[in-house]
Amino acid sequence: MYQTIASLSADFVQVVANPMLGAPDTTRGRLYQMRPSRFAMRFTDPKGDRIVADGRFLWLYTPSTTPGQVLRSRIPEYGSTGPNLIGQFVEHPRERYTARYVRVDSLAEGVADVVVLVPKTGDQPYSEATIWVSRDDALVRRLDIVEASGQRRTVMLREIRVNGGVPGRELTFSPPAGVRVVDQ
Repeated sequence: MYQTIASLSADFVQVVANPMLGAPDTTRGRLYQMRPSRFAMRFTDPKGDRIVADGRFLWLYTPSTTPGQVLRSRIPEYGSTGPNLIGQFVEHPRERYTARYVRVDSLAEGVADVVVLVPKTGDQPYSEATIWVSRDDALVRRLDIVEASGQRRTVMLREIRVNGGVPGRELTFSPPAGVRVVDQ
């Protein structure tokens, strides 16, 4: 199913729990993805925060926590699914992960199969990912990622729109005037 998806957009709720920082942080917005390497998370809460992969660079702009600065890093040309949030878990999964079926679960959108993925190599920024795959349309509806730092990131997707195109402005980023660009 995933191989037939050229573009995807969805509302998201993201919960980041860091055991070192206390209470979880919840953010919301709209996610856009266009294969192979264009991606954006446009936050409505906190309003104005953005993560954009324009095909060449990944831009991280979070004026809610780091005003006046944007981080920019080059997207690798080979050997990676790049900033593709969903693709990194569903493209070539047997080659990249040891998978374990956990259970069937209920989500607001219906029934989903829950699968745990453990990377076969140690070069991923996470040690494990659990995905909820809808039985209705085979789309990933939820991701629960245990990052190398111990932080847990949960992303829940709703109102998913497949192959409806993505407005170009959503997948581009121009630093606002006066914002310092920091290359990583």
